[in-house]
Amino acid sequence: MSFDFLKDTNKKVHFIGIGGISMSGLAAVLLNNGFKVSGSDSKESNITNSLKAKGAEIHIGHRRENIQDVDLVVYTAAIPQDNPEIVEAKNKNIHLMDRAEFLGHIMKGHKYNVAVAGTHGKTTTTSMITNITLKADLDPTILVGGEVDVIGGNYRIGNSEYFVTEACEYKESFLRFFPYIGIILNIDADHLDYYRDLNHITETFKKFSKLIPKDGYLIGYNEDSNVAKILEEADCNVLSYGFSNANVTAKNIEYNNMGCASFTVCKDGEELFNLKLNMPGKHNVLNALSSVCVGLIFGLSYDDITEGLAECRGAHKRFEYKGEANGVSVIDDYAHHPVEIKATLNTAKKIPHGKTFCVFQPHTYTRTKTLFDDFTTAFNDTDELVLMDIYAAREKDTGLVSSDELGDAIRATGVKCTNVHSHDEAVKYIKQHIKSGDMLLTVGAGDVVIVGEKFLEK
Repeated sequence: MSFDFLKDTNKKVHFIGIGGISMSGLAAVLLNNGFKVSGSDSKESNITNSLKAKGAEIHIGHRRENIQDVDLVVYTAAIPQDNPEIVEAKNKNIHLMDRAEFLGHIMKGHKYNVAVAGTHGKTTTTSMITNITLKADLDPTILVGGEVDVIGGNYRIGNSEYFVTEACEYKESFLRFFPYIGIILNIDADHLDYYRDLNHITETFKKFSKLIPKDGYLIGYNEDSNVAKILEEADCNVLSYGFSNANVTAKNIEYNNMGCASFTVCKDGEELFNLKLNMPGKHNVLNALSSVCVGLIFGLSYDDITEGLAECRGAHKRFEYKGEANGVSVIDDYAHHPVEIKATLNTAKKIPHGKTFCVFQPHTYTRTKTLFDDFTTAFNDTDELVLMDIYAAREKDTGLVSSDELGDAIRATGVKCTNVHSHDEAVKYIKQHIKSGDMLLTVGAGDVVIVGEKFLEK
């Protein structure tokens, strides 16, 4: 199907999983442009209600009857091919397109596409670029994998040639994109239910870099050896960032009592400007530097860059302060990979408090199994770990691994770890052991946030 399809607003597009953080943004783009939109999801949510209010036809539950007078069906990589709506679309010879390919078609309509890739930090970095480009009045279209306050959700419809989006590597999705600027934040082993190993992942990121035109730009963290190699072999303009030996660097880094950094930004050794972040953690210094690179490429003023980043609070679920009860601060974080967990706990260390209680909910059986050894050493910076059952997400429990097994392995390293099997059990344990001045972290990509919310209930 050609891009011309998107010029005919009489067409009706159906989204399977329309309530998803990425699919909803695509649906909103079409609604804004006058298309007829329908979609299905397993449950009602604020997102589906918002789309319905904008004119989308929403179905709760996946059924073949939902495919009525549809010209195109868009689905995510997580939707199985035996989904009744996919089967019905095939029976009716309706064109099927996965989310990444469809997003690629939308990107074709813009000149300055910024695609933010990497194993960790995509949503936070995209939120930073969002703030910078809005401050500079570039009027960008934005698709981000989280709720961002400055745009009131997970997408923004602009009317310029600027387009900013996350570029997810799962099942090589980002290879269907058309980046003018591509960012590679880092490369780690993940999604090993699809990729063979880290080499396979790195090769896929290299293919992503080759999508950038010769007059475009590849931005990368040069202290990640896998990223550095890709930077060296790039066929386009390259801008590296890091703490040293890079084009764009940070020096004189200091942290305040909330763990937020202030530092001087340098380019090729020359001091450019001072930057103060309102997002905690060393990893956010790097995310900010990658965002600065985008601003420099677009020729934005230093004031727009510094003010945009100073006002950025990131996306929800990224070290998000949820409240305080009985003197205990509650923070929620999306970290679900061992590297992310270590960064989150390291950030917590920079904030004065008593003990750190971490409630972690592993995300998917395959990730827990393939990164099992890394998970056992990811919690050294917590005083107490409360370990929940594995959140299945798109998977089924086949007995591959259990949270109890992971708990045994973590306890063997000397970390105090308690297994629980429900949100209520986690809350009960926390209330019995936590004290005023301590910090409660709820960590994971599932519904572990409920523990913190229940703890905060009066």
